[in-house]
Amino acid sequence: MTHSTPKGFRLHIGIFGRRNVGKSSLLNAITRQEVSIVSETAGTTTDPVEKPMEFLPLGPVLFIDTAGIDDIGALGEKRIAQTQKVFERTDLGVVVTDGIWGAFEQKIVERLQAESIPVIAVLNKADLTTFDSSVLQKLRQNGIASVQAIAPQGKGIADLRQAILDAAPADFLDNPIIVADLVGPGQTAVLVVPIDKEAPKGRLILPQVQAIRDLLDGDALCMVIKERELRHALDNLHTPPRLVVTDSQAFLKVAADTPPQILMTSFSILYSRFKGDLITQTLGAISIEQLKPGDSILVAEACSHHPIGEDIGRVKIPRWLTQYVGGKLNFTTVQGRDFPEDVTPFKLVIHCGACMWNRRQMLSRILQCRRAGVPITNYGLVIAYSLGIFERALQPFPAALEAYHEARERVDHA
Repeated sequence: MTHSTPKGFRLHIGIFGRRNVGKSSLLNAITRQEVSIVSETAGTTTDPVEKPMEFLPLGPVLFIDTAGIDDIGALGEKRIAQTQKVFERTDLGVVVTDGIWGAFEQKIVERLQAESIPVIAVLNKADLTTFDSSVLQKLRQNGIASVQAIAPQGKGIADLRQAILDAAPADFLDNPIIVADLVGPGQTAVLVVPIDKEAPKGRLILPQVQAIRDLLDGDALCMVIKERELRHALDNLHTPPRLVVTDSQAFLKVAADTPPQILMTSFSILYSRFKGDLITQTLGAISIEQLKPGDSILVAEACSHHPIGEDIGRVKIPRWLTQYVGGKLNFTTVQGRDFPEDVTPFKLVIHCGACMWNRRQMLSRILQCRRAGVPITNYGLVIAYSLGIFERALQPFPAALEAYHEARERVDHA
């Protein structure tokens, strides 16, 4: 099924441009469906419209039709703000114009290229406009593929399709790896899956499901157990597992029950590598040592859920960090795309594993924090650090462990 691939695994293709240049018509033509409302009235598209589809031979993609970012008025400003957030999760940008290629379009291109996002220019309404050859030449000189199209008639769509295939980042042509490379074909991974109140009824949470599938794709063996069964399971295996992966909330018990010669980490730390930047977030965790009572901490969750009494981001992490620091810290929690533009008031940003997102969006937040000089880390990393098992949790990742040791040496010699 087209919708069976999680959104976070899809190539995110953002469609940008002025109002009424035919962005929605272009999306409808690409998908061959009436996905977006089309009207001659400027500003018809309000919120970003998402359309997942199977884009062979590339695979699953997510098209995002945005509101025109030349909108005006108070409502227009809100639409523009929503469109600006799409930049953060765009893997490939399509800039649409209907005859004018000026400073406005170039600004969009520069925004995308500053994040190393490939760009395609669509010169739409080619039946009504003759595009200056100098514009086409300038686009070629800047390494931007251009396509002339008449979206309502479907003309130029085949060329756009090929341009998307040519411009797609190389890593989307390969299957993403979560954990299988740490285990190997024929080797065993034990996944420790506590069944708590936040787990969907009758199902496992997404990182656990995706890890199981990843191991199967890598021809590895997979044993799934609850935390109370770990010691018994290890005793019954004739050959020790290559890796034990646990939910971060059971970190301390699993670390105690797993022999030191067996590698151990958490789903959240796996996702720091898979969706974020493990080394950057590892170094971010070290800043816990500089925290003082009264400091402000931002806790960011990629998805929205109704918090329970022992919520990991609102209760457990604040409790463990408060105990580690030895005094009250001020925690602010945000969900979904509600991430502050200015993170400088915070001493540390702690982010979830972003299992529902594509990697581009998580990397955008990491880059935002880096530019602001604010360290950012990850749920699993901060839990391991505050519980005193940080090095143990990083053993499966030699590069991250080495970066941690080097950073600690610098701190110790400072």
